[in-house]
Amino acid sequence: MNTCYPSGKKKGASNRNRMQTENIATVVKHTGSHYLLSGLPEWNLFPAVLRGKIRLKGSSATNPVAVGDRVIYEADSDAPTLENPAVIRGVQPRKNYVIRKSTNLSRQAHVIAANVDQAFIVVTLDFPEVKLPFLDRILVTCEVYNVRPVIVLNKMDLFGDGYSGQIEAFRRIYGGAGYDIAGVSALTGDGIGALREACKDKISLFSGVSGVGKSSLIKALDPSVDLKIGEISEAHLQGKHTTTFYEMYPLSSGGFIIDTPGIRGFGLVDVKPEEIALYFPEMLSASAGCRFTPCTHTHEPGCAVKAAVEDGSISYERYSSYLGMLEEGRKYR
Repeated sequence: MNTCYPSGKKKGASNRNRMQTENIATVVKHTGSHYLLSGLPEWNLFPAVLRGKIRLKGSSATNPVAVGDRVIYEADSDAPTLENPAVIRGVQPRKNYVIRKSTNLSRQAHVIAANVDQAFIVVTLDFPEVKLPFLDRILVTCEVYNVRPVIVLNKMDLFGDGYSGQIEAFRRIYGGAGYDIAGVSALTGDGIGALREACKDKISLFSGVSGVGKSSLIKALDPSVDLKIGEISEAHLQGKHTTTFYEMYPLSSGGFIIDTPGIRGFGLVDVKPEEIALYFPEMLSASAGCRFTPCTHTHEPGCAVKAAVEDGSISYERYSSYLGMLEEGRKYR
């Protein structure tokens, strides 16, 4: 990867007799305490480090700086190097972000990415099988933090007539809840053109469990993107981790994508149990007809949400996910 460096207005002499500059750039890669920045929309990579502690107001995340953050940095020269990197001094307010806990027992949270235009959540019906409660947790998080989600159903080339019922049921559940679903195949290229067009001139997060073909999908979008592609573990039908860092890449067709390591656990962060139903769009719409306000949609008489589950207008699978989140939220408060 070619690396070039920014220039900025000279701001004053440092105590080491070097001229410092202060500027704003976007974090495009995070590896421990080291970062790569770029002055988007230009792709002009340069290294940076954190010195001292940066705390974001109201944040419980272990990483105060994430890929996609717009940061304020200082440089001792016009050309930061690995030996003399720029120094990140602060983070500009985020328009949105995606955050998770690895487990509900954990008190530590991690910001996956910030300031994205959309999140493509990559799943497959099999190899590995999509776990709906896991997918629902990601969707709720996107709703909470104002990120537009799109469900990408990958490996469609593997699913013949024998899977038609499963595909129809999946589309009924999530299309009925109001989510966009893109059926694609990284192998055959089906749906890739439309996905590439959807990424144009946007910052797009790609996320999912290991083995869903996320890296292959990104390579299909732009073969020039240098990603490692792994294989499925036959023993557990799970993918091997091939992406080890959170990293942004430019697309030759326009826009930027953020690739993430495969996710194995996704706990909700800072969502109160009584708020969870607000982030299920189909439940929020139906709840206007509930007899009581607030309504937990569990035991109250005259609950419009429970009635919608019974008549099939809200899927039992989504309602079951909601009950699981509600119980976990109460248990681990």
